[in-house]
Amino acid sequence: MPVFSHYGVGLWMPEVGGAIDPESEAHYLIMSVFGGMSKGERTRVKVRVRTAMTSQAKIEGRFLGGRPPYGYRLADAGPQPNPSKAADGRRLHKLEPDPTTAPVVRRIFAMYLANNGYFAIAEALTRDGIASPSAADPARNPHRTGEGWAKSAVKNILSNPRYTGRQVWNKQRKDEVLLDVNDVALGYETRMRWNDKNSWVWSDTIAHPPLVTVNDFELAQTIMNASGSGRISAQPRKARYPYILRGLMLCGLCGRKMQSHQAHETAYYRCRYPNEYALANHIQHPRNIYVAERDIVPALDNWLLTVFAPHRLTDTIRRLHAAQPHTEPNTATPNITAANKIIAACDAKLLQYRAIADAGGDATTIATWIAEVNAQRAAALAQRDTATAQKQAPDRLTENDIRRLVGSFDNIRNTLRDARSEDKRTVYRELRLTLTYNPGQNKISVEAKPDADYCGVTVRVRGGT
Repeated sequence: MPVFSHYGVGLWMPEVGGAIDPESEAHYLIMSVFGGMSKGERTRVKVRVRTAMTSQAKIEGRFLGGRPPYGYRLADAGPQPNPSKAADGRRLHKLEPDPTTAPVVRRIFAMYLANNGYFAIAEALTRDGIASPSAADPARNPHRTGEGWAKSAVKNILSNPRYTGRQVWNKQRKDEVLLDVNDVALGYETRMRWNDKNSWVWSDTIAHPPLVTVNDFELAQTIMNASGSGRISAQPRKARYPYILRGLMLCGLCGRKMQSHQAHETAYYRCRYPNEYALANHIQHPRNIYVAERDIVPALDNWLLTVFAPHRLTDTIRRLHAAQPHTEPNTATPNITAANKIIAACDAKLLQYRAIADAGGDATTIATWIAEVNAQRAAALAQRDTATAQKQAPDRLTENDIRRLVGSFDNIRNTLRDARSEDKRTVYRELRLTLTYNPGQNKISVEAKPDADYCGVTVRVRGGT
């Protein structure tokens, strides 16, 4: 409400018969009461839904949605028992073994019980050309390459109790976390977190065909816990060092983001590609690639201070202008404008026809008119949607446009001179920096893409310039 008041936005409530007066104590009390009632009802609904889902999972063994585990696929289980949902055509689903991936799950458990580790299992599966979970379902894993099996994928399969045939629900929960504890008006963000194993809900009976026996699964968990590899629900550790380039460093050999790492009180960025993804010598990649942060940041700051220095701005702007891609004139806007005019004219005609109908005009004739106008309106809507969906390249900026955009770069230069690590990290992200480390050449290629602009440089690390 303070934000609404600041911007002059009116809030209306039927309980007060009109607009809310921010200065009225009565109106403030009404909002507080109804806000509390709404929050209470939301909590009650959440409790009822979770209670019902707990019963369905425990007693009925019902599949409650989500992605089927690797090794299973969804199958039809009949209509919904809820009449309203059944009327909408909704149906129940159940898990059934996938003929392609189910044998892989059995093989993973057999190899693990035969004293093979995660890495050995992943290497063997990749070497035999078996698709990893992300490669077997790429539509649900667009953020993963799917090149090979990861040790984490093997571990997660060995830890999943649903392979015993029982339905398991409530392994994770959604927590609403304040964006800023000092400003609760900013709202919440939803985060998925693991529940303690004691909170998991198990079905009383077998709900789907098992892929492994209960004895084999429990033996696998015993081995994992004995080696200290069992899942724990501890809170993630916070980084002790504020890595300035976290998320910005890429490996030039595999293209993956490099991990932040600290050793001997020094910040490094490393890529451990063979250990994380068993590619069975798919590419030539060292076991570990390291680069120290202290070798990157000074050279990067010097480049930014030089490029955006006042005496270099003219040359920098000229290069930014020349680096823009040449595009064809945008033809979507005229088509959208023309379609909007037709839609507005059709809406006006429909209002006229409605007025004629209310005045007692011939219903058959009016219906014919309305059908013709609706057909024209539908065609115009399709034309507008087609024009909007066309992928149009952005218009080229003039040098004056770029000069106005980079006018604030003086603030960046001032920040970089004696900035703290957190401030530098913010500047690098606002410039949309991407740093690619090429270990063979011992160089780092840097790209800065503020908005639609582009600039680049290559610097040498470890003693170079």
